[in-house]
Amino acid sequence: MSQKYKFVHACIRVLDLDKSIKFYEDALGMQVSRRRDYPEYKFTLVYMKLPGDNFELELTYNYDRQEPYTIGDGYSHFAVVVDDLEASYKRHKEAGYTVGNIKKLSGEASGGYYFLTDPDGYRTEIIQE
Repeated sequence: MSQKYKFVHACIRVLDLDKSIKFYEDALGMQVSRRRDYPEYKFTLVYMKLPGDNFELELTYNYDRQEPYTIGDGYSHFAVVVDDLEASYKRHKEAGYTVGNIKKLSGEASGGYYFLTDPDGYRTEIIQE
C-alpha cells in the first residue's frame, strides 16, 4: 500500500455540550483544542485532546436536539492508558463518575483496566500502561 494513514479524530454526538466538555476536562485531563460554531446550520463542533497528543475527540452538539442519542449496539469504547490505574480509579469513583470494577484478563499478574462512562453513555476503557 503506497498511502500512509493516520487517525486524527473520532466524533461523538452530545446532548449537553458544556457538561460533556467539563467531563472530558475533569475526568481525563483533555483540553479544548479548537471550536467551530455553525449557527446557520444549528450545530457546534468542539475538538478535545490530551496534552502532547495529536488525536482529537470531536464533540458534535446539534442545537435542536432534546432527547439523548441512542448509542446502539455497534459502539463499544475508546481506550486510554494511565500510569497509575488504582489512583485513577479512586479519583473517578470519588468524583462520582460512573465506573465499572477494575478487571484483569485471565493470567495477567499486573495491569488491568476499568470502564468510565461519560454523561451521554459513551465508555472509555482506562488501561494500566
